[in-house]
Amino acid sequence: MNMDRSETVFQDIVDGGGETAKLYRMGGIYVHVPFCLKKCPYCDFYSITDLSLRNAYMSALEKEIALTGQVPLEFDTLYMGGGTPSVLETRQVVRIIEAFMKNFNMRKGSEITIEVNPGTVSLQDFQDFRRAGVNRINIGIQSFQEKNLKFLGRIHSAAEAEKAVENARIAGFDNIGLDLMYGLPGQNADEWKKDLQRAVSHSPRHLSCYMLSYETGTIMDHDRQKGIFRPLPDPAVGKLFKITVAFLQDNGIVQYEISNYSDSPETRSRHNRKYWHFAPYLGFGPGAHSFVDKKRFWNHRDIHTYLSLLNQNRRPMAGQEMLNRNQQMTETIYLGLRTTGGIDIPCFEDRFRIGFAEIFGELIEDFKNRRFLKVDLERCRLTLRGMLMLDSIAGMFVENIPNLAKPEPN
Repeated sequence: MNMDRSETVFQDIVDGGGETAKLYRMGGIYVHVPFCLKKCPYCDFYSITDLSLRNAYMSALEKEIALTGQVPLEFDTLYMGGGTPSVLETRQVVRIIEAFMKNFNMRKGSEITIEVNPGTVSLQDFQDFRRAGVNRINIGIQSFQEKNLKFLGRIHSAAEAEKAVENARIAGFDNIGLDLMYGLPGQNADEWKKDLQRAVSHSPRHLSCYMLSYETGTIMDHDRQKGIFRPLPDPAVGKLFKITVAFLQDNGIVQYEISNYSDSPETRSRHNRKYWHFAPYLGFGPGAHSFVDKKRFWNHRDIHTYLSLLNQNRRPMAGQEMLNRNQQMTETIYLGLRTTGGIDIPCFEDRFRIGFAEIFGELIEDFKNRRFLKVDLERCRLTLRGMLMLDSIAGMFVENIPNLAKPEPN
């Protein structure tokens, strides 16, 4: 296949002798699979329900992988998300994995994850995924209770949720993650604990527990504005958050990020940690984002635009930006405060060549006195109480970033 590689966004890195490979840790790869059997009313990720486009998508994806060209990075994660990746045929999942193994420097023992919906997978599917090289399964349970699944518009039943976890285990998967959602209208502590207990009973290695949010433009936000239901008040949601942290810790599953918990450091999501720690990552598929060497770039969201550009042997990039010093500081603060490890102060000072206390000293003292922060010489991290105020606290840090002409960070 004769393809034009002139548009590759990585050419400057290649010409620069692989400087990025020297400056950064190993990279991650994200594949956006934009298909769903049914759109969940709360979801604002790009997806479509026209499964007839799967073959065209696969051909375009393989072309995008080839057009990206040689990247002077080593990768140790491949994450297939969506959408609902498990609506692909298993042979298509095999093709995706093989394409990256062929075209990229994938490290031996890479973490290879696929998200699945309990209503779209069988025991045979799990067995085929495992044979294809998938070694980490993330199951979108959301709830083990029928009324919650109905409100969330999920296509699976509570029984199918249970069966999916059991089948993943029978197929030989050990690294199993479950997604749950809380903060639903009218939800109380006892109801939420039932979901947590059911999840823990399956001995998952990882749990993601997300607060229900009402994203602009979603069906659920439209219903909220029309008064069809009343959102759970913030204090009640905060109570459920604290219950989550304590309950899971009592069961050996420890929080490491505001929404993520694992039973050991080894089972934390290797891929997601790349987003939080400025490691490079490449995104493929409609709407996927990438970040390499201070540069962020992203694909067109619309699948028809995506397919059309790749049919012309053109990369489907919709835009790009080079992050300046203040943007990088902003993201370091937001992403660092999301994690229980917090902001690495010596790393921050080395990277931006400015004293952390010099910029944020008064703010830190105020937040420490209000029991929102814990700070020592190495780390600045949110307390459990502070995590409930993440956005406002991070926003106040960002407001204190000096808008001065400084050398670009290392």
